[in-house]
Amino acid sequence: MSHWTMSKITNFFGLLGLGCFFSVLLFFNGKYDSPSMHEIQPSAAFLEAEKNNTTANKKRNDSKSKVIEEILNRQREFINTDMKGYQYPNGKYNISASKLEDFLMERNGTPIRNIIVTTWRSGSTFLGDILNAHPADFYHFEPLVAFDEIKIRGPPLAEKALNVTKDLLNCEYRNLDEYIEYGKTHSLVFDRNTHLWKQCRAHKGLCYNHQFLSAMCKLFPFQSMKIVRLRLQVAQELLADEKLAVRMVLLVRDPRGTVQSRKHHYWCKPHPDCSDPASLCADLASDYKVAMKLLKKYPTRFMIIRYEDLSLDPYKHVAELYKFYGLDLRPRTKQFLDSHTKVKRGDHMSTFRKSSTAPFHWKTEFTFEEVEEVQQSCAIAMKYWGYVPAMNATHQQEFNPVTDYVLRL
Repeated sequence: MSHWTMSKITNFFGLLGLGCFFSVLLFFNGKYDSPSMHEIQPSAAFLEAEKNNTTANKKRNDSKSKVIEEILNRQREFINTDMKGYQYPNGKYNISASKLEDFLMERNGTPIRNIIVTTWRSGSTFLGDILNAHPADFYHFEPLVAFDEIKIRGPPLAEKALNVTKDLLNCEYRNLDEYIEYGKTHSLVFDRNTHLWKQCRAHKGLCYNHQFLSAMCKLFPFQSMKIVRLRLQVAQELLADEKLAVRMVLLVRDPRGTVQSRKHHYWCKPHPDCSDPASLCADLASDYKVAMKLLKKYPTRFMIIRYEDLSLDPYKHVAELYKFYGLDLRPRTKQFLDSHTKVKRGDHMSTFRKSSTAPFHWKTEFTFEEVEEVQQSCAIAMKYWGYVPAMNATHQQEFNPVTDYVLRL
C-alpha cells in the first residue's frame, strides 16, 4: 500500500472520529444546556402539597369570613333592638333621618358624628363615657394616642392627624396600619369601644383586621370621638368638612384643676405640652379666640361646655348636650349618670366620681403657692373662661372659683 493511500485512510478515520466527538457534544449540550432542563422540576408530591396548602388557606379564609359575617349579622340584630323606641330627628336638629337606614354607612346613610375636643385631664373620659352610654354608639377613644404626649397645633403633624381622624369617622381602616399596630400593645385604642371590644375579647386578633373594623364601624348609627391632642385651631377643619357633618363640643376646665389632676400621672412630667401650665393656658386662650368664631360660623354644630358646669348639674347639661348632638336621651344614659355621679370608686382613671366635688380637689390638694404659680401663667385664660382667682390660702378654701358664666359673642 502506497504512502498516499495510507495517508488518505488516516484522514478518513480522523474526520470520522471528530464527527463522533461533535455529535456526542451536541447531544450533551441539548440535554443539559436546555433552559427547561436547568429549572428544578417540582415533584408530584410537592405539587400536591402546594395544592393542599392553597386549599387549606382558602378554607381558613372562608372560615374567617364566615365568622366575621356571623358577628356582623348578630351586631345588626343588637342595633335593631337598641333602636326600638328611638325618636328619629325627622327634621329636628337639622337632621333629616326618619329611619335607621338613614344613619347607616353600610346602607349609604350618614351617621350622627359627635366629637369632644379638649386636653388631658379635663373631664373628657367622663364625658366620652356619657356619649358611649347611648345605645348603638361606636366610640373612637383617643384616636391620636400613638402621636405621644404632644399638642398638635399645626404643621407638620396637623395633616396626618386630620387624615387619621377623618378615616376613622368614615370607617376607612385600610390606611390605618400604624393605628392598628399601636393597638396591638395598647388595648386602650379599642377597649373603651364597648361593642367592638366585646368581639375583640371573644375573637382574638379581630381588632387588627382592617376589613372587619371597617365593616363593624359602618353598622352603627352613632359615632362619638374624644380628642385631647388636637387643638381647636386644627380641629375646626373637621367642622368644615360638610360630608362628615360633625357636631363638636369644646370641653374646658379650670387650669388649676387640670394641672392638679395631671400631677398624678407619671407620663405627664417629661412632656412640656402636658406639664407646663403656661403651655396649657396659652392653648386655652387660643381656643377661646377660635371658639368665638366657630360659634358664629357653626351655631348648630359647635358648642362649649365647662367641666365644672357639667359636674355640678350633670342631668341638665347632659340633656342639653344630647339635644345638641341630635341624640335621644335613653334610659341607659340616665342609668349611667345615676351610677357614675354619686360616689367615687376606683383609681384616678375611674369615671365613677362624686361629680359635685370632683372638679375642685385642687382647692384642698394644692398649696396656695402651687395655685398661685398656675394663676400667674393663666390670668388671661382664666378671665376668658370665667374662673375666679384665689387671693390667699384662706380664700382658697372658702370661695367659689366658678362664676355664673355665659359666653358673649
